[in-house]
Formats: sequence, C-alpha cells, structure tokens
Amino acid sequence: MVNVAIVGANGYSGAELCAILARHPAAEVVAVTSRQHAGKRLGEVLPRLEGCGPLAALAFSEPSRDALLACDAEFFFLALPHGLAAEFAAPLCDAGRRVVDLSADFRLRDAEVYREFYGEPHGAGHLLGRAVYGLPELHREAIRGASLVASAGCYPTSVLLPLVPLLRGGIIAPGDIAVSSASGVSGAGRKAETAYLYGECNESLRAYGLPKHRHLSEIEQELSLAAECPVVITFVPHLAPMTRGIHTTIFARLAEGAAEADILPALEAAYAGERFVRVGRALPDTKNVSGTNFCDISARFDGRAKRAILLSVEDNLVKGAAGQAVQNFNLMAGLDETAGLIL
Repeated sequence: MVNVAIVGANGYSGAELCAILARHPAAEVVAVTSRQHAGKRLGEVLPRLEGCGPLAALAFSEPSRDALLACDAEFFFLALPHGLAAEFAAPLCDAGRRVVDLSADFRLRDAEVYREFYGEPHGAGHLLGRAVYGLPELHREAIRGASLVASAGCYPTSVLLPLVPLLRGGIIAPGDIAVSSASGVSGAGRKAETAYLYGECNESLRAYGLPKHRHLSEIEQELSLAAECPVVITFVPHLAPMTRGIHTTIFARLAEGAAEADILPALEAAYAGERFVRVGRALPDTKNVSGTNFCDISARFDGRAKRAILLSVEDNLVKGAAGQAVQNFNLMAGLDETAGLIL
C-alpha cells in the first residue's frame, strides 16, 4: 500500500478524491485536512463515505505544514484554491515528498503569465521548472518520474484532448480556433455565493469569465507546444443548470492539404490505446461520462462554412479534477493507471 494525504478534503474535488481513494486497491489515506472541520470524522462530514472502510473513521486535522511533514504519507494531493496550494507544495517538495496539485498553481511554465491571469505573484516560482503538466494522455512518461504534477484543469482537458492530436498531425490550422464550453455548477467549487444558488442556476444558462477566463492560459500554453507555434484562441465558458459535467464544442479550420476524412481517423489513432478517452461517431452526451474518468470525443465537418466541429464531454469532478489526479498518482507510484478509476 502507498500512503497518501489529502490537503483540503472537504471541497467538491476533495470529496470526490476521497471517494475514489476509498476504493483504490493500493492507496491508503493516512491524513485528511480541513480548517473548517478539524477534529470531525470524515464520514461525519462526507456522509456518502460513512461505512466505506477505515477512511470514514479518519479525523480531519488542521492543514499545518509541520504536521503534514510529520505524517508518514509519501504522496500528497493538494485540493486547495489557487495561491494556497503553492504554500504547501514548496515545503513538501523540498522535503522530498511527491505532490499532485489539483489547483492551477503549477500548470503554467511562466510566472509572469500566472500573474497576468491570476492577478497575483506566484508563491513558489522556483518550482515551475520542476512541475509536469498533469494530462496523462499528453505527458505520460514525464509524469511517471515527476515529484510535482499539476493536474490539468477541467475545461483545458476537454479542449486539449480533441485538439492536440490534430494540431500535432497538421490537420487543424493553429489560427482561428474558437471554443464554447458549458460546465456544471460544481465547477465553481463548494462555496455559498448568490450566483451559484439553486434558484439562480436552475432553468438558466449563462456565459462568464469573458474574454479571458483563467484556464485560457494553460489551454494556449499546451496548444502552442503541440502546434510548435503561438496559438491564441477564443474561449467562452458557460454555467449550465446541472451539478456536474462539461460539454465543449470547438470550431476550427482545416490546415492546408488536410481533408474532412482525416479528422476522426486521426483522433481514433491517437487514442486507440488510451483507457480513458473514447472516440466515437455518435455525438457525446454528459450523462454517459458522469461519475467516470472518461472523456468522450467526436467530430463533424461543416462543408458550408468549411469548419471542423470537435465535441467532447467529461465529468468536471473526475476526469476534470479528482480522477485525473488519481490517474497521475497511479503513474507516479508505478501502479496500474486505471487503479481505483474503473467502476
């Protein structure tokens, strides 16, 4: 068994992480932290896990760096807001512990880009060069040997998985890409704000974060790496009246010399050996990935407008957060990549 700790275990992503690790065959959670619930049993705070083994009896502790360093965990999951994760990642990495960060703190390679998009200086810029972007389908081998993995964001995962193989293969032109995404309300986190109350979100669909949503920074970073040239896109996220799930639609033009018939075969070939990416001809539906670590992808071509239309769906709390973090952990720990993630 591999000992792990979860820092920030009571938010939506943290709770999902607890649920996955409760059934993980090779991970043992030895510490969970929460300022709000310190001293309470995990099963008391997260009733869905009551009766699910020893994890439910574990008591939340204060998120003290000294206490975390004193515990016998080899791996640490940081399910914290951006800005706060860096405060814990630095001492843990310096002490030789291995970290999977679910926040945005280490996804960007450039501290100035982080300042531009997140509005504050980076708290541990010296670690950016060590961090590996945690999207296993793109960076699997680097993740295996990493000491610090920055799990990819929910929106970026849904955008990068369809686009990267097509950019790498010269099928999609890197200019003139537009993306429209819709996310369930849990993507906003577990917090009490008027904008996320049931009465405000139910029966309603609204755009937000325009024109420069924070996730745009990591999307463009990874697309530029794939295309080997700067890529700038239009990205419009929406809040959808559902609890969980992301649906992304991408509009792009074919590269010179590419054909409509190249699109789906290229995606099928890219993900033929991947356990968690399913490419099909049917239009993807969020209900088919809810509660799973799958990303479903399909494509169409609009001959009238001469545009490729790529579509993807995922569960924002699983493949977009906790499941992806566990997938990264499995790689880092030398375990079966699917451990704990297949229902």
